[in-house]
Order: sequence, then structure tokens, then C-alpha cells
Amino acid sequence: MPSASFSSSRSYVRRSRRKGGHRIPLPSRTQSSEPCESVPCPNNVTGMAAIACAGPSGSGGGGSPPVPAAAAATTAGHHSPYDLRRKSPPAYHEPGPSGACSLPARKRPRTSLSQGVDVCNVSQYLQYELPDEVLLCILSHLTERDLCRVAQVCKRFNTIANDTELWKRLYQSVFEYDTPLMHPAPCQFEFVVSDDCDADNPWKESFRQLYYGIHVRPNHRPKKDSRIKHFNTIRAALEYVEERGGAGGGTACTCGPAACACRRAAAPHAHAAPALVFVHAGLYQEECLAIETDVQLIGCGSGNVAESVVLEREAESTLTFGEGANRAYAGHMTLKFSPDATSTMQHHKHYCLEVADNCSPTVDHCIIRSASVVGAAVCVSGAGANPVIKHCDISDCENVGLYVTDYAQGAYQDNEISRNALAGIWVKNFANPIMRRNHIHHGRDVGIFTFENGLGYFEANDIHNNRIAGFEVKAGANPTVVHCEIHHGQTGGIYVHESGLGQFIDNKIHSNNFAGVWITSNSNPTIRRNEIYNGHQGGVYIFGEGRGLIEHNNIYGNALAGIQIRTNSDPIVRHNKIHHGQHGGIYVHEKGQGLIEENEVYANTLAGVWITTGSTPVLRRNRIHSGKQVGVYFYDNGHGKLEDNDIFNHLYSGVQIRTGSNPVIRGNKIWGGQNGGVLVYNGGLGLLEQNEIFDNAMAGVWIKTDSNPTLKRNKIFDGRDGGICIFNGGKGVLEENDIFRNAQAGVLISTQSHPVLRRNRIFDGLAAGVEITNNATATLEQNQIFNNRFGGLCLASGVTPLLRCNKIFNNQDAVEKAVNGGQCLYKISSYTSFPMHDFYRCQTCNTTDRNAICVNCIKTCHSGHDVEFIRHDRFFCDCGAGTLSNQCQLQGEPTQDTDTLYDSAAPMESHTLMVN
Repeated sequence: MPSASFSSSRSYVRRSRRKGGHRIPLPSRTQSSEPCESVPCPNNVTGMAAIACAGPSGSGGGGSPPVPAAAAATTAGHHSPYDLRRKSPPAYHEPGPSGACSLPARKRPRTSLSQGVDVCNVSQYLQYELPDEVLLCILSHLTERDLCRVAQVCKRFNTIANDTELWKRLYQSVFEYDTPLMHPAPCQFEFVVSDDCDADNPWKESFRQLYYGIHVRPNHRPKKDSRIKHFNTIRAALEYVEERGGAGGGTACTCGPAACACRRAAAPHAHAAPALVFVHAGLYQEECLAIETDVQLIGCGSGNVAESVVLEREAESTLTFGEGANRAYAGHMTLKFSPDATSTMQHHKHYCLEVADNCSPTVDHCIIRSASVVGAAVCVSGAGANPVIKHCDISDCENVGLYVTDYAQGAYQDNEISRNALAGIWVKNFANPIMRRNHIHHGRDVGIFTFENGLGYFEANDIHNNRIAGFEVKAGANPTVVHCEIHHGQTGGIYVHESGLGQFIDNKIHSNNFAGVWITSNSNPTIRRNEIYNGHQGGVYIFGEGRGLIEHNNIYGNALAGIQIRTNSDPIVRHNKIHHGQHGGIYVHEKGQGLIEENEVYANTLAGVWITTGSTPVLRRNRIHSGKQVGVYFYDNGHGKLEDNDIFNHLYSGVQIRTGSNPVIRGNKIWGGQNGGVLVYNGGLGLLEQNEIFDNAMAGVWIKTDSNPTLKRNKIFDGRDGGICIFNGGKGVLEENDIFRNAQAGVLISTQSHPVLRRNRIFDGLAAGVEITNNATATLEQNQIFNNRFGGLCLASGVTPLLRCNKIFNNQDAVEKAVNGGQCLYKISSYTSFPMHDFYRCQTCNTTDRNAICVNCIKTCHSGHDVEFIRHDRFFCDCGAGTLSNQCQLQGEPTQDTDTLYDSAAPMESHTLMVN
């Protein structure tokens, strides 16, 4: 006969996978039934079954599960819900005179001569006539080994002995779990939902996989014939394992030779697996567990298993894995370290869980709590320490949650680490763990702290609501942090300081109270492809000689600057998008430096880039656009280089320079500014060279209030106002520039300004080439001024510039032609341009100095009036514009304009906001 096994008969048809499919099917009442074909049966099975018929006093023993209610309801003529009994064979009759059974020889049972019983009748009754309910009742009292033997008697017994509910009751009497626990491989355990399990009978399959384990179940009395070992203490169980050599488990087997087929069937990996110890519900306080062999400890109970199995210590570590525990396991239990407050013992090296050198245990689904105010709840230390810690809850500890140090490694996955008094995780001294999908939150200190050359790979962790930074890197630490979400920190998101390093890649960093990323004190991390947004202060803050590579990040929606660089910091900032900030885009101040290249900076509330207080960054090939104020703003001695950038579509100027700032602005394209291209004012300096400045709503370049920049080889064209406007004491050197096709004067010099113009070409303007007015003067040397509509060089009354070797030719002189033709000058200028000519006032019409009347209107519209000559200057005619009381006789319909503008509209200046 084959040995007893947990495997089902191969001839049994696989049951339905639908809910309830594990129950025995009800056959059709019209279906013909064939006799049950018996399987050769061991002697002890028939005896066992016969004894079981007598009731619970048989082999079931104490502690048996309750009898199914269906058994008590069995009466004659009642059809069982199982009803798998076969009809008696047609050949079956009463025994003949000789007492011999009339069954065919091949189906004839043996007769027990010693008892004088006709075993043929008993066997026939058991196999064909015994009601299913009674048979289920009998089987419910058997041990798992006898139940497997019964399943090999015949097809009917096999079907009923594999009933799902029968195995569920047996399983829960042994293991207590509410759902089946699968054990597919060493150190792997997983609860499964019955309906989702691939096995026909998940309870039996789980029993088979766990059968080789031994149990710690204080004061438990197992079934009389059970071969499952039980112990009162964990230490006793571990000593038993050590005596048996560790691996394989402790279930005794008496099924016969042939390499112990029972155990092979129970768990295919049982011989190769570490010993398995089930720790049942209870509080285990007196045991100090130091494991240095391969053994698997797993909590056992109903409900939340980990909460019902508690290991607690007041002195020394609760559970320690040492050298040799390479395939050890601890799972589904609570580990507590609760030192006596009155004790004088030092606990800085005592932990709930300690993993030492050269071991690699697995810790799974454990609850870990430490009341010690020093040390950590979990400590992994030493070369070769390489545990797997997963699905654990390390929370509400009065110290550090998880501490990995001294070259230790390990994998830490899907853990809950929260509300700890100190850091959620410490990584130190070349430790290099891998941490994935952990939830680290609401700590009373930092979330993760790597320091003193700590390493580590951190992936897909959720880090939030910690009192200090979500992630801190210090003193040579060099972690790699990818795909994490670091948010809602009560201070910052990431804090790298004191020569910290690290790679932060593809993370989401948002909604932190301070900056999303802080870099300081010679630290040099890589911040790459992160989303940094909605910070209550800035996005990335680099200060105190910080460095770093900041690239390919999306930085937006922060309350302060997207990136702030100060105090001699020198990062590389490239390929980032910095946009929709409530403040500026990039803010460089207090001698900040940095290479800022190929970024897109747009749609920020204040300046796209601010450079101030001795700072000298280099900005190359950036796109800075669509801001609500200035594109790039240099002030208070801000310096640096602005090269090959596209700066466009700002509400204010594209570039502003003031108060001693002296940048180099070279090779940029500056266009679309609603307030001009470049504004230099209040003592601003700077070299503007080889730029293209075009299509700005006001002047291409403004120079005013004692500013003195140098403009060389720029192209300033297609402006909707003037090309270059210099006024209010502005200076400057303009050399070799091409200034063309602007709506107003190519160069307007006004109000006591005195620039120098050398070798410029000023042409194709829609107004005059160069206009000098309002007591200004200038030096013009070797310039070419040609093909401008209103004239080449137009000088107001009292203006005496210094002119040397200029070429003024082929200008259209439209003003002179209009005057000579008797036209009102408003005809050629409207109110958008200001041709230079003689203008008058009319005393009779009571005009003011702010009203100008052209010579032809004086002759025609104000003929016979008391008029006076004011000066030769730039203006449009108010008479032709219809702003006087008398209608112009030389012009058509009046326009609604009330004042003559003698200069182009003044530019808007940015307001400086001091931000620390």
C-alpha cells in the first residue's frame, strides 16, 4: 500500500473554482451510481474506522473539534446533502452456508479470524452504506495522518476526506489562523483568500506546507495520536531544534521506509528548509532569544496574529540574530523592549531587534516597540549583516526607529515607520541598505538621516510630516534616493550639509514648510528629474558655500524663489523648468555664483532671475519668458554673465540693471517686453554685446539716471517705440551697433544726458535717426545715419553736440516735406510719434506749454491770433489732434488725446524685495 500522503487521488475530478467549489458536489438523483471501487487498504485503517464508529471515545481523544450538526440529523430514508454513497453491488447477497462472501474474489475483503467477525460485511457497510453525515462525524475526530490514510481507501472516502470545511476545522485547531497561510519556500509565508487560491483545498494545502513545523503553545494538550510537537517555551523549542541539527523540522514520522514519504508529501522543501517554530498567542517575557542558527519563528493565532504574540524584554535585546542565522526568519509577532525606569543599566546597545555580523535573517510582519530613550528599536550592524525586514511596524518608539551602521546592508521593504522620538531611520558608517516602499511619517525628528559616510539606496518611500527634514544627509554620506515622495515636512524636504553628497532622482518633493531642498556647507549632491513644488518657502535653497548639480527638475508653485543661491555657493543648474512661482524664478545674492544653463524659467510672479549683492553667476542658453515682472534683474552690485539666452514676453523689461550692477550681457535675444528690452538706471553699468533686441513694446534699450553701460555690436530693431532712449542724466558708450526699423527715433537723447556714439549704423527708422533734446548733449563719431523717415540728425533748440566724421544721407525728411506742402504735422505723426520742428503756442486760444501747434496750423487755424514761438523740438500737433477748443482746419476728425508727450513713456522699474 502507498504511504499516507496529503496529496489527493489523481482519479478525483478537479472541483469548480467558484465560491463553494471546494464542497462536495451533490449528485443528480437520476444519475446512475456505480459501485465504489475499493483501494487496497492497510489493516489499521479498518480497525481505526470501526473504532471511530463507536463515537468520540475512540481515537479522537480530548480536544476534538465539534461534531457536524448534519450527523445528528441522520435518519432512515433521509437523503444526505453529500449523498455520495453508491448502490450496493448487484452481486452482493447474504453469506452462503459456508459463511463465504459472494463478492467476486478481486473485491472480497479479508476476514478477521482472530475476532470472529465477518470483515466483508463491515467493510461493505463502511464503503457503501454508512451515511455521509456519520462518516464526516467520524473523520472530524481523526488526526491529519489518519485522515490522509482514509482518503486512500476508495473514491467515496477520498471525496469526503478532502472536504474543505473538514480540513478548515482541523487546520484551525492546530494553527489557529483565520485564513490559510501558504509557505511556498523557506522564509516565505503568505495568507491567501480561500476563493483566490489555486489549490482545490487551500486549508489542506496550507496544512501540507506547514506540517513539518513544531509549536510553542503553553499548557496546550494536543490530540492523543498527533505527531505534532508542542512546547511551553520558545527556548525549549529552539533547544529541541538544535538537538536535531536545525533544518527539517520536528514532526515525527512512522509511515515506513522509502525516505519518509509522509514528510516528502507534507512539504517538498521541508528537508532543505530551516526548522519551523510556530509561536502561539501569548506574552513571552522571560526569554532572551539569541538565534545563531537557521530557524523560522512565526506567530500563530486568530485575528491580528502579530498583536496576539508578544515577545518582551526589560533588559538586553529582545531578539538577536547572530552569525550563522543565514536563513532564519521571524514573522507575525510583536517585539517589545521596555526597560525598567528604576534600573541603572545602560541601554544604548539594547534593542527590540538586533541583527549582528554575518547573518541574513528575514523579519516579516512584526510590530516593534521600544520604550528606551537611547539607542534604537532595530539595530543592524557589522559587515555581512544583510537582513530582509519587510511589512513591519516600527512606531511610537522613544528613540530611533531603524539604525543601520558599520558596513551593514540588507533589504527593508513595505515597513511602517512613524511617530518615533528621534529619526525614523539612521544610516551611518558605510552602511549600504536598500529601502523600498516604506512609509516614514510623523516622526518627532528627521525622517531618514544618513551621516558619517552612510550610503544606501532608497526607492519609492513615502516620507512626510516629520518635524525636521524628511531626508537629511551629512558628513560625507552618499545615499541614492529615487521615486520617493517627500512632503509636508514641518521644516524642509531634503537637507544636505557638512560635505554631504547623494543622488536624488525622480522624486516628488512638495508642500514642505521650508525649502524643498537645502544644500549648504560644501555639500555637493545631485538633484535630478525631481518634481519640486508647492513649498511654503523656496524650491531649492543653496547657501553657505553649497554646490550641487541641479538638473532636469520641474520646480513650480513655490512661495519663494524656485532656486535660491547665496553666500559663495556655486552649483550647476541646468535643464530645469522653473515656473509659476509666487516669487521669482532664480534668486542669486550675497556673492552667490553658479553655472545656470539651458533652463526654462517662465510665468513667475516676480523676476525670472534676480542677481544682486556681489553675485557673479553665469547664465547661458536659458529661455526666460512670460514673467509678470522682469526677465533678468541685476541690482545692488549684481554682476555675472548673461550669454546666449532667449529672454522674451515679460510684463516689464527683459533685462534691468541698476545700482552699481555691472554684468556682461552677450549674444542674447531679448524681445516681446511690454516695458522695453533692456533698462539700465540708477547708476547701472554693464557690457551689452552682440545681442538681438527687437519687437519690444517700448524702447529696445533705456539708459537713465547716471547709468553708464557699454553697448557694442548689438542689433536693435523692429521696436514698437524707439531703438535706444537715453535721458535723465544717462551716459553710455554705443559702438558699432545696428539700429534700424524702430517706430520712434533710432537714438533719443534727452534731459541732460551725454552718451558717446561711435561707428553705429542707424537706418530705416519710421521717425528720425538721432534726436537730441531737453538740454542734452552727445558725442557722435563716424556714425552712418540714413534712410530714416523724419530725418537723420534732429537737434532741439539749444543743443550743441560734438560731431565728428558722421555720414548722414538719404533720409526721407518727411517733416520738411509736410511743412512745405502746407500739411498739419499731425497728419504724418498722429499721436504715436514726435517729429522735431518749430512749435508755437496761441495766447488767444489760451494754450499752455504742454500744448504744441505746428507752423502750418498757426498760419491757417490760428491766423490773426496772438501766437508765440516756443522752441524747435519733438512734438505732435495738438491742433491737428483735436485737443484744442477750435477744430483744426487742416485735419479730419479729432482724437481723444489731452497732452503732448515730449519723451517716450518712462519705463516701469522693478521693486526690490529683500528675501533671506
